[in-house]
Amino acid sequence: MAPSFHWWAKETHRGTPVVVKMENPNMWSMVELEVPADDDDNFLLHSADNSMPNLPRHKSRRSKNAKQLTWVLLLKAHRAAGCLTSIASLMLGLAAAIRRRVASGRTDNDADTNGNKPSESLTVKTRMYLFIKLFLWLSVVLLGFEVAAYYKGWHFGAQNLQLQYLTVLTNPLHVKGVFDSIYSSWVLLRVEYLAPPLQFLTNVCIVLFLVQSLDRLVMCLGFLWIRLKKIKPVPKAPAADLESGDVYFFPMVLVQIPMCNEKEVYQQSIAAVCNLDWPKEKFLIQILDDSDDPMTQLLIKEEVEKWQEEGANIVYRHRVIREGYKAGNLKSAMSCSYVNDYEFVAIFDADFQPPSDFLKRTVPHFMDNEELGLVQARWSFVNKDENLLTRLQNINLAFHFEVEQQVNGVFLNFFGFNGTAGVWRIKALEGSGGWLERTTVEDMDIAVRAHLHGWKFIFLNDVECQCELPESYEAYRKQQHRWHSGPMQLFRLCLPDVIRSKISIWKKANMIFLFFLLRKLILPFYSFTLFCIILPMTMFIPEAELPSWVVCYIPAAMSFLNILPAPKSFPFIVPYLLFENTMSVTKFNAMVSGLFQLGSAYEWVVTKKSGRSSEGDLVTLVEKEPKKHQKGDDEIKQKDKETGYRKKKHNRIYTKELGLAFLLLTASARSLLAAQGIHFYFLLFQGVSFLLVGLDLIGEQIE
Repeated sequence: MAPSFHWWAKETHRGTPVVVKMENPNMWSMVELEVPADDDDNFLLHSADNSMPNLPRHKSRRSKNAKQLTWVLLLKAHRAAGCLTSIASLMLGLAAAIRRRVASGRTDNDADTNGNKPSESLTVKTRMYLFIKLFLWLSVVLLGFEVAAYYKGWHFGAQNLQLQYLTVLTNPLHVKGVFDSIYSSWVLLRVEYLAPPLQFLTNVCIVLFLVQSLDRLVMCLGFLWIRLKKIKPVPKAPAADLESGDVYFFPMVLVQIPMCNEKEVYQQSIAAVCNLDWPKEKFLIQILDDSDDPMTQLLIKEEVEKWQEEGANIVYRHRVIREGYKAGNLKSAMSCSYVNDYEFVAIFDADFQPPSDFLKRTVPHFMDNEELGLVQARWSFVNKDENLLTRLQNINLAFHFEVEQQVNGVFLNFFGFNGTAGVWRIKALEGSGGWLERTTVEDMDIAVRAHLHGWKFIFLNDVECQCELPESYEAYRKQQHRWHSGPMQLFRLCLPDVIRSKISIWKKANMIFLFFLLRKLILPFYSFTLFCIILPMTMFIPEAELPSWVVCYIPAAMSFLNILPAPKSFPFIVPYLLFENTMSVTKFNAMVSGLFQLGSAYEWVVTKKSGRSSEGDLVTLVEKEPKKHQKGDDEIKQKDKETGYRKKKHNRIYTKELGLAFLLLTASARSLLAAQGIHFYFLLFQGVSFLLVGLDLIGEQIE
């Protein structure tokens, strides 16, 4: 029952008694006390009525309700003032962060913390930034032109010119001023020459958008079908005697951990694989260290020696000639003579922490299944709630694993190997050509070649392997550049092999048109072109129409589908939609670099780790790890102290994102003149999103 605020309407209306409970100024609640009408005269609120015996009872109650209402309003005003203060503090902090970014002058053209150059081709980057700048300045000039025309009376509704202005444009006898003549010529130029090709490009992108959306919808339906039918890969033969509990399938397994200058995470990953529940004589751990930092090498080698003393079957390998990045490292390790004694190989990146029963839950799937070449586990993340950037990444990767990988694994027995948290049959690995250094996506490369040789894959959604998400935008941007340039390199290289392969026609079509073209090329192309180029252009050339359902409704529906596997992230659906469009710049640039084999397409940058572990992992490590391996830590601390060396991390300014931010904000101002509500709000919020990313205000913040 809602409280009555009409006590002043009639003298005979008694209202509803209300009690205000307040523990402190920020914590209060209002409670209604409902009583029968017949008992109203006998109802007392605390003992206030006794203090006013000379007043009529209904007047006393009305006075009390008025006082309580005043308290409620005062408390609400206090809370509103607190909110305004918080917003003001937030805005001041934001302004201070922006001032620091601008004052530092660090941009994405500068080398990173480790001295690495930008991962993008300088030529492509410069040309793209120049294109965005020219487009921005042109849009600013056009906006000024349109504002002047607006105040001159040239009012256009939506995308269509009004009839009275068509008469002015087409009547040569009509007297026009200089400005009217120039503007009418500009409008005719738009109508006759600019709008038709722009509308054609718009329609092409809309078709691609709909095809990709349909593909995503089908994937989600497959995901729901798997959930509904509870489809789950099951080993053909049990790996244990259910009555006695004896496990009798213990093949020889090789465990590899490739790493490179990752001193933040080496301890937890080595400890995790050394604690795998598998007979020690049945598996060997290879620590494949490609570090070029002597101190990091010393730390990792000391950690390996410590576990050797504990009885673990573990070896340390360091390459003198570091060629081929991760693929070269794995290829070198597989050339060891003792590898011939092993049947399977499990691969984990340096920040991965497999559960102790990982091998027992994955290796049995190979038993009596000679066609199976790969068992892939899913990833989980120890830092998914660290900041907004990690939350948005978690949405993307939850969809990738639970929908894309699971659906492709169940219905096609093929998906891209994730490069880690997987177990390969060595026969399949070597029979498909082994590791090749020709691209930066060696994991996808070997998966494609294995599929062309007839091997099948299984994805286990219920087997999770913990790892880290990049916490800074700089690290995430470099990772995404590598993940989106590599597939285009691979597509150019393996297309002839796909066409000549002996797999079925529909599998070839799936690999070429869905796996590569639609999901790796078309997706970044239309995302960037449609929402970052065509949409602002249609604001200045309104004769080319981009429907509202393309701008708002379909993207919102696709974002809702993307967030299905991570329902707890639903409050972030709008930031997710905006951020995905923002990342389309990096993905498009990477796709172009890989497709045309530009310099940055072959550059491998190790994703920066912070060394986070879950609480359970930390407890386990404290209980199991001996404390006699401090020599390396002491030495590296002493060296840093002597040299005064300390790596500093910096937030940066990203020029392309900032250029697009101002372009979209300019276009939003133009859409406001045309009273295009949905287009205006989308451009406004998307422009703000680009601005925040361009100023590196998303992800890890360095004071």
